[in-house]
Amino acid sequence: MIPVRCFTCGKVISSSWEEFKRRVNEGEEPAKVLDHLGISRYCCRRMILSHVELVDVLAPYQ
Repeated sequence: MIPVRCFTCGKVISSSWEEFKRRVNEGEEPAKVLDHLGISRYCCRRMILSHVELVDVLAPYQ
């Protein structure tokens, strides 16, 4: 689960995660997708680019 807000500046970023993931999986460049979504601050870009979804990995162990 991606955090709702950027840890550094507090901008809401979770609303952009699904579209970002979909478009990158379709083959678009991550930098261009982030630019189109309006995520221009490097701290917010870091939050999205470095996110790893662990929910599906850890769910069987609950």
